[in-house]
Amino acid sequence: MRGAEGDARTDDGGTRHGGFNPRGPLAVVGRFLHELMFSIGPGKNDPAAALRVAAGLFLPLATVALLGRLDLAIFANFAAFTGIYGRGEPHRVRLVAQARAGLLMVAVIFAAELLARLNPDGAPSPWAIVVGTTFVAWLCSLIVARWRLRPAGSLFYIFAFAAVSSLPHQPPLGDVVVVVASTFVLCLAIGLAARVLPSHRTPLGWPEIRAAGRVRLGGAERRVLWLESIGYLVAPAIAGAAATAVGEALGFGHNYWAMVAAVVPLVGHSTRHRVNRGLQRVLGTVVGLVLLAGIAALRPAPWIMVLLITACQFGAEMLITRQYFLAMVCVTPLALLSTLLAAHTDPGALLHDRFIDTAIGAVVGVLVVLAPSAYRHWAARRADVRS
Repeated sequence: MRGAEGDARTDDGGTRHGGFNPRGPLAVVGRFLHELMFSIGPGKNDPAAALRVAAGLFLPLATVALLGRLDLAIFANFAAFTGIYGRGEPHRVRLVAQARAGLLMVAVIFAAELLARLNPDGAPSPWAIVVGTTFVAWLCSLIVARWRLRPAGSLFYIFAFAAVSSLPHQPPLGDVVVVVASTFVLCLAIGLAARVLPSHRTPLGWPEIRAAGRVRLGGAERRVLWLESIGYLVAPAIAGAAATAVGEALGFGHNYWAMVAAVVPLVGHSTRHRVNRGLQRVLGTVVGLVLLAGIAALRPAPWIMVLLITACQFGAEMLITRQYFLAMVCVTPLALLSTLLAAHTDPGALLHDRFIDTAIGAVVGVLVVLAPSAYRHWAARRADVRS
């Protein structure tokens, strides 16, 4: 017989005396939230990759800060995304992946520069940014899939294009070229740096590089590639349009944050995984915004902000393949500190805009992910009724 404090159950599966039912709805919600927010997958040489990416970001940012050219920080930041690719690959594969991803990023940055400079009176209209960013999202998703780059998807390219094109004041083009090109080359060099150690050295001759660069897709892969690219056309367009319309009505900006959040659920190996990523994006953003509010209240000096950005980048790379919620807690202050470093913006407005735009984008992205499954269920039920 159980004691008075035991969890003796009733016939309907509940508990008497206020005992906790490990199979009840609260327990199910608790397990779901734990899986969503705190369960961590196995590591895969994360410290080495995180150090490479953090170094590729810190050195350019520190340089522009020392030179008093914080207006160039955003360009160094996006060019440093080169180092994110090929994180666990042999040197020849990493070099090819980073070269391709980095050159694509350079092309996107200068396409954004072109769009911005076509509007001499300031940044393009929010609707022009939505159209341009949607096209970049779709095209880059096709290129990234064709090259089998990892991380998959076009999230980084969306972010870079929209953020650069929306800058109200563009620095001299020559300075942008120097910062972007030097950061790109630096990241390639850091990606190969471990070859100085004989124990980490892998073949890097031209035949190996050519072999690593060959990517052949079968007919089924090409069909999947084109089908998945539709999501990168639909989700950013809807999210961007919704964020722009709501922003114009309520008086806030940064519509591209909604477009970035909308493509997050599109990457994943199952519908559940993709939906979870959308939820993790919102929850991680909320916690990250609280962290950023505390940092902004201290009004750190630019060199402190450079160190914080680097620390957030290191943390994000340590966690991004293991726990997306915790990674987003690092990514949110990383992105907004970079904005604060490059431009004198009200932190309160950034916090407000980031939350609303992320929520809009995540909802749109999840709905786009669920739409094909919902359509199949609807079509199946309709066929059953007819038969």
